[in-house]
Amino acid sequence: MDSKFVFKILLLGDKSVGKTTLTYKYVTGSFKRNIKQTIGVDIFSKFLTFHGKEIKFQLWDFGGHKRFRQILPKYTVGANAVLLLYDITNFSSFEHLSSWLQFIAENTKDIPILLIGAKKDLVEMREVPFEKGEEFSKDADLEKFFEISSLTGKNVEKVFEELMKILMIKKKLNIET
Repeated sequence: MDSKFVFKILLLGDKSVGKTTLTYKYVTGSFKRNIKQTIGVDIFSKFLTFHGKEIKFQLWDFGGHKRFRQILPKYTVGANAVLLLYDITNFSSFEHLSSWLQFIAENTKDIPILLIGAKKDLVEMREVPFEKGEEFSKDADLEKFFEISSLTGKNVEKVFEELMKILMIKKKLNIET
């Protein structure tokens, strides 16, 4: 390895949208049912190699309940990117995205934001059409938009691969995309 990079990634969104299950799926490769609500913040790490560079993703999984919002700002310092999640089966989680974007703007410095519609495997219970997520992402000028399923693994690796490319390019490293 010729270099080591550490990236702090914030996972934000309302409670029960799938932040912890996404993190767990990405870090362990497994889906875990009945995950307990995150109190404050949990931190997970994943080590990988990208174009000969050693990468450490620090995934900061924030509790989405409103009562935790007052403690979150001190944990956002030094963040390199945000994965902003909503649940495609819960329209109110989608409606709250604007307030999360305001929180991000107030507590971070111009970092990439990827919008993630979670629980794609529950398509029969969908309340938020794919097009709404796509439109919101474009209107808010976010980096990328994905719908994922932590249960099936659909697009989980793709989200983090895309995020890594964005972050490495932002670091102005010469990589082929």
